[in-house]
Amino acid sequence: MKLILIRHADPDYAIDSLTQKGWREAEILSERIIRMDVREFYISPLGRAKDTASITLKKLGRTAIELPWLREFHAPVIDEKTGKERLPWDFLPGEWTKIPEYYDKHRWHTVPVMKEGHVYEEALRVYNGIDEILKKHGYEREGNIYRAVNPNTDTIVLFCHFGVTCVILSHLLGISPVMLWHGFCSAPTSLTILNTEERRKGIAYFRVSSFGDISHLYAAGEPPAFSARFCETYDNWDERHD
Repeated sequence: MKLILIRHADPDYAIDSLTQKGWREAEILSERIIRMDVREFYISPLGRAKDTASITLKKLGRTAIELPWLREFHAPVIDEKTGKERLPWDFLPGEWTKIPEYYDKHRWHTVPVMKEGHVYEEALRVYNGIDEILKKHGYEREGNIYRAVNPNTDTIVLFCHFGVTCVILSHLLGISPVMLWHGFCSAPTSLTILNTEERRKGIAYFRVSSFGDISHLYAAGEPPAFSARFCETYDNWDERHD
């Protein structure tokens, strides 16, 4: 089985849709996806993900199954310094790297700021959600592996968001999502691809064959959007700092 997680195109967050560049990216992406033999499409309920998927789905004459938990991971936490809400994947490196629990797949959510933000409860919704999809398509979770009840080579595509993608990966791979949120970059319209490996009959594990792949943009001469990253050097004020 192949599981493809696609981040939405360059977003216009103010209207929960896409920028003009985002629509170009979605068009380029569609030409890649329509060549695939996709068994099922799943989609976030948010506009930017729906708009990204819309071009692909229209060309194929297909529909997608909307899943509430596939929206961008929504578990805001309170910044202890400012008292304001912030995303749980938007801590400064000088802050989160000092906390050993964030590196631990079993303890990352026990840090007070995470507990107060009910981040683990939201993560469980995502864990259960992806397990329901996989069970539907023949793979049932058993401990830290999946039982291949109906092994197959189907392709499943999820149009979603960066934060929730990292939570899905943390569950499938047994990694703290904090490490993925802060250590990986997924540009708009990027593909993260996982394949099952069934080296012993009936026992499957998901392996990442590609993370954040935007080769379709490069092939079309479209530069990647910078909305996935922060400034490469501090004195570059043309790039995102906050």
